[in-house]
Amino acid sequence: MEKRPQYKDVEEIQSEYQERKRAIGNRLAEFAAVRPDEYFYELVYCLLTPQSSAVNAGRAVEALKAVNLFGSDVDAAPLLHQKNFYIRFHNTKARRLRDVRKGFPDIVRRLCNGASSPQLRAWLVENVKGLGWKEASHFLRNIGHRDLAILDRHILKNLKKHGVIRSLPHTLTPKRYLAIEQQFSGFAQRIGISMDELDLLFWSRETGEILK
Repeated sequence: MEKRPQYKDVEEIQSEYQERKRAIGNRLAEFAAVRPDEYFYELVYCLLTPQSSAVNAGRAVEALKAVNLFGSDVDAAPLLHQKNFYIRFHNTKARRLRDVRKGFPDIVRRLCNGASSPQLRAWLVENVKGLGWKEASHFLRNIGHRDLAILDRHILKNLKKHGVIRSLPHTLTPKRYLAIEQQFSGFAQRIGISMDELDLLFWSRETGEILK
């Protein structure tokens, strides 16, 4: 019989969750209310976040909205290289944004065809350059999908802290990602708080805010 994980400091999580439960619930409700005509910029946000801060990615998205990136052929690269919100690898990411804009009608069709969240994630990873498992999970969560783990360094650190995983992975292959996601899901079920709520709770520990 497989040994049952020995989770740590569950009372700490429960206490923090009760303090932030309403704010977390409000944020998840906002994700569920995102309209399809907003999906493009949610995807842009998730393409910009790797190795750049969430705050800077948010500022960059607002700048791209201001020039109507979705409806024009504007070069995004200069707008990603600003003093107050620098996006790393801005030239590469600008090329990916151009590709996404061209292929977005097909992406929207996929998102609206009734496929499950795991199916959509696998398709996005395969078909959208710059989206790994973490970024695809992040994007889908931000447009209302549930029960997908966003395994960034903050989440992994907290999973280790609470005994969900034994050590921090050096790399996250698809197989390893799914294995940790399953462990995270089991932990969430055991303590009675959903993965989506725990994700926002763990992130709020790092930033002091319930960010997207």
